[in-house]
Amino acid sequence: MVIVGIVAVCAVLLVLAFLVPRLSRGPENGTKRVLGVGSRAGGQAPGGLGRLLSKPFRSSSKAVGKSGHGGRKARDKAPF
Repeated sequence: MVIVGIVAVCAVLLVLAFLVPRLSRGPENGTKRVLGVGSRAGGQAPGGLGRLLSKPFRSSSKAVGKSGHGGRKARDKAPF
């Protein structure tokens, strides 16, 4: 269920970044901030468990960043 949510957020950010590149930075940073809070909370667990619990949030944050960057990059290459 969480995976579907992250994929949906990435898709929305990709479209938003393609249509309005400057306005896509706010939602992207907000999403990264929320995922960062989850990563830090998961990282509080001791040892390897902390790394294991924070990894999904880190990888989701990377995916959100790549999605926004990809939309802006595609907009730059568009002929219009």
